[in-house]
Amino acid sequence: MTQELGQDLPLFPTTVVGSMPRSQFVRDLFDPAVIERLGTQRVTEEMDHAVAYVIAMQEAAGIDVISDGEWRRLSYIGVIADIVHGFERGIRDGLSWHVVTDRMTPKRPGLIAEEAKFLVQHTRARAKVALPSPYLLGQRMWEADKSSKAYPTGESFMEALVPILREELRQLATVGVEIAQFDDPHLCLFVDPRVRSQFENPQREMDQCVDLINQIIDGVPGIRTAIHLCRRNKARAGWVGEGGYDPILPALKRLHVQQYMMEFTIPAAGDLSVLRDIPEDRAVGLGCVDCRTEHIDTPEEIVARVERALQYLRPDQIWLNPDCGFAPGSAADIPIDEAYAKLKNEAAAALLLRAKYGA
Repeated sequence: MTQELGQDLPLFPTTVVGSMPRSQFVRDLFDPAVIERLGTQRVTEEMDHAVAYVIAMQEAAGIDVISDGEWRRLSYIGVIADIVHGFERGIRDGLSWHVVTDRMTPKRPGLIAEEAKFLVQHTRARAKVALPSPYLLGQRMWEADKSSKAYPTGESFMEALVPILREELRQLATVGVEIAQFDDPHLCLFVDPRVRSQFENPQREMDQCVDLINQIIDGVPGIRTAIHLCRRNKARAGWVGEGGYDPILPALKRLHVQQYMMEFTIPAAGDLSVLRDIPEDRAVGLGCVDCRTEHIDTPEEIVARVERALQYLRPDQIWLNPDCGFAPGSAADIPIDEAYAKLKNEAAAALLLRAKYGA
């Protein structure tokens, strides 16, 4: 599987999930007052400088497959409102939030690939880009009182997202991106019996999520795909869902992705023994680096986690990565130097593992 995901990648490739912490400077580039003062062109240039920095930082840490930190996005799901019209932006629980209120029409199709070109052109490493899944967007952005005139049901909204996201994926495949990762913490939340109890038919929900993603990726050549599964990352506040991956494993097996990005450093993630049921032709991005607390895992701690996973997976099935993005919300307050230290130790752990298992 490592060969399929990149023929010249070393054993135990290292990667990130997507988002990196933002300095106040980067946050200010989204401030309307700053945009008005500097002008759109100047803000774009400053963001280019910032993204070049986060690219260089990951490379210096020794990461093999990197992202642009998702610094150009106000949020990892809100990017859809930059691609198509039809959304109303407001505030929910003190945070910026988008809700679909009108039929979606083109706004900046191909935006994700357009931004990815900068990443590909400015890195010596491999590039990965994350996209929100239709199910995730349906759960977050469809509200009956505001959305039903445009899309009568959440399901109809999700289905309308498929061709939009498929085109984004297709264009990513043309600009040199190695991996497209679909983010769907809502699928992962079905590990929690409390969440499953909120749905009349939780299995149908999981199947719907899987079917929508498969519709997007099937028949799009030239790019590898992954699914990121976490119990929602609340940064220093922890997580939302609890429970091992067993309840969603049948759904995961039906996904036509090459890689599962899974978290295992938190106690809520359950036992690693679930990995014994991972299909042999799939890779696992093993969440072996904590992204929530101040603790910086040592290379030895990371190696120990990987070695426990080796009871169930082949060495060539395992990639190393943090549990989640370091800043899934633009307001997440995680120091950038902390993330850098953690990624350096991730890369150091990979070197130890390669020396031990490379033969």
